[in-house]
Amino acid sequence: MTTTPRTPRRPRPLRTPRRHAVGIAAAVSAAALLLSACSGGADAADPAASDDAEPVAGGDLSFAITVDSHCIDPQQVGNNDAIAAARQTVASLTAQDPESGEILPWLAESWEVNDDASSYTFHLRDDATFADGTPIDAAAVKTNFDAIVDLGAVASLGSQYLVGYAGTTVVDEDTVRVDFDEPSAQFLQATSTFSLGLLSPDSAKLSAEQRCAGEYVGSGPFAVKSYTQDQEIVLEKVKGYAWGSAANAHTGEAYLDTVTFTVIPEASVRTGSLQSGQIDATAALNAVDVPQFDGNGFWLSYRANPGVVFNLFPNESSPLASDEAVRTAISKGIDRQQIVDTVLTPQDQPATGVLSHSTPLFEGADDLLAYDPDGAEKILDDAGWVPGSDGIREKDGRRLSTTVTFWQVPEPLELVQQQLRQIGVDLQLKHVTVAESEAAKESGDFDFDYYNLTRSDADVLRTIFSANARNINQRDPEEVDRLLDDSAAATDPKQRQKLVTEASRLLLERGHAIPVYELSTTIAAADRVHGLGFEASSRLDFYDAWVTDGAGA
Repeated sequence: MTTTPRTPRRPRPLRTPRRHAVGIAAAVSAAALLLSACSGGADAADPAASDDAEPVAGGDLSFAITVDSHCIDPQQVGNNDAIAAARQTVASLTAQDPESGEILPWLAESWEVNDDASSYTFHLRDDATFADGTPIDAAAVKTNFDAIVDLGAVASLGSQYLVGYAGTTVVDEDTVRVDFDEPSAQFLQATSTFSLGLLSPDSAKLSAEQRCAGEYVGSGPFAVKSYTQDQEIVLEKVKGYAWGSAANAHTGEAYLDTVTFTVIPEASVRTGSLQSGQIDATAALNAVDVPQFDGNGFWLSYRANPGVVFNLFPNESSPLASDEAVRTAISKGIDRQQIVDTVLTPQDQPATGVLSHSTPLFEGADDLLAYDPDGAEKILDDAGWVPGSDGIREKDGRRLSTTVTFWQVPEPLELVQQQLRQIGVDLQLKHVTVAESEAAKESGDFDFDYYNLTRSDADVLRTIFSANARNINQRDPEEVDRLLDDSAAATDPKQRQKLVTEASRLLLERGHAIPVYELSTTIAAADRVHGLGFEASSRLDFYDAWVTDGAGA
């Protein structure tokens, strides 16, 4: 049994925003069940703060987001803009160090894990409360995990982290045991995520719609003050909060009085708003606009998002995406370096695998993702796809024309569209809302989907691709699913690495995954903003943030 000793928490030195180019490789073991870093990246100092800068309490920070997905419940959201707000409103059992990947105390002071990682016992601190003053105890943890399971697919991330959930047992007021029907090596890291963040027991009784509207009571350093759909989300600090995680620089109340997330869909308006001081910061600038905020009264900070990179996900129950020759040819026909060089920020990178290089257990597969238009054309030739009069290939009277459904910025896919036309593939772009995109995923009504999924654990592969999990490909089970499912049960780090690597390569070889690029989250902020940074999954963390003066923008 793995035991994490109950040790006093010590505040960490204040970390100011940095440029991050972090490469983390890690493994979960039965001996430690901690994530440990194998490599790190250089940081560039935030010019708005110095090493001896003292945080100042008070004031508002205004942050621009691009879209409102009409839900801010941490246990339901999956969109990055919604997560930016939701993450601040819940504390989790554990935290993950963004530099080392180590799992650290938060609401749980210590924990034990049995030998096959099927049972986890957490010892809770005894002074934490929800925003309404209700104690955070073992019964509240049980209520939350049971409620997430009951939400099912609505809790798209949390329900996957609790696959095989056998139940939670209240051992005593401050001790809770979570059991699984089979080994679940990924669960400890999952307890550090916002998706398993804790809401008050009364919030579990609310409807999913009420929680989406921000009516819930959370456990984090901020609470929802107001939420006006398609306009803004206003968070206010929780008075008396004194249980910041061991991954943060302080443990008391948040410094900021409020954080206002303003919805600004137009990129040019976001840029102008930051330049003029109408907002203080954003993580949603166009690539061409980023350089102007590197100095001149502003600072930049970036970090590669761990997890599954932006991919084209084929729905293999659809006629064209069911053809392996089409899928693999499309992958060979994409010039990933050109996409990064042309339409993305300097911090983004071409995909070198299904996973981002900052993900634990990542191993590159550059050989399978090389740009090879001649190879793509040969695959299609051999499969009987013949160029038509307009250059688009045909077979048995059917044009090689398919559609990708997406809600994100179109520029990367517009370039993919141009590249694929050169090998005779007509890729149509269907730009939809976030809600329409989620509905398409749920119904399976798409040819190709397009998105990324951030998580600092390689189990994200199983979550998306396994035929026994989300099964984004809508395909029958095969060998890769055994590898993915076995990786979730493996407690030996070398064995888990082997399974993840083999599964990753199979997904590429069969064209189940068609990676495009790695996303980096880039914060651009005015010099008055300090301490705004990233947690381990590259989610934004406003808890240590503060502003130079006490007034908002």
